[in-house]
Amino acid sequence: MPVLFPGPVVERIERGEITLAFRRWKRPTVVAGGALHSPAGLLAIEEVTIVTEADITEADARDAGFDTVDQVIASLQHGDDRTLYRIRFRRAGDDPRHALRADADLDDVQIAAIDAQLDRWDAASKTGPWTADVLRLIAARPAESSADLVADRPEERHVFKRRVRHLKKLGLTESLDVGYRLSPRGQAYLEHTDRH
Repeated sequence: MPVLFPGPVVERIERGEITLAFRRWKRPTVVAGGALHSPAGLLAIEEVTIVTEADITEADARDAGFDTVDQVIASLQHGDDRTLYRIRFRRAGDDPRHALRADADLDDVQIAAIDAQLDRWDAASKTGPWTADVLRLIAARPAESSADLVADRPEERHVFKRRVRHLKKLGLTESLDVGYRLSPRGQAYLEHTDRH
């Protein structure tokens, strides 16, 4: 949220065993009534509440996947400038981007729609067109860290990562434990486009 979850937690969210998270944030990155795309699927955010460590109950700890309140507190990021939030959520279904990434059967209309969106992002960029470069970079260097990928690029790492997230929304890329790769859709798009 980003509420990032390790692999075993993802599986427990998918089974409905974990429905709560605690995070320290300078400002919340999710809101009640919103949704979050996650490795566990689409999460519906039901409640975002400011709490103190003393407010955390044993039931909260269990709903968050811990055995004790002390374990919850030990897991939290420290920082006097951060507020503690309790986030209640439920799994609302599969992440629709998964099916999109797997759809590599692109017709001319779909390719034109992707082209149009990439053109809009390129036109809005203050540093010039970037979409084709980033797609081809990920194609050539899958599973490399974002720090390595930006070493010779003009944009800062956080800008590069935001750009990759844009491409991910179109189903063209997917995140790995380290770095990224083109999705089947992204590979098919590059094979059928004349973007340079």
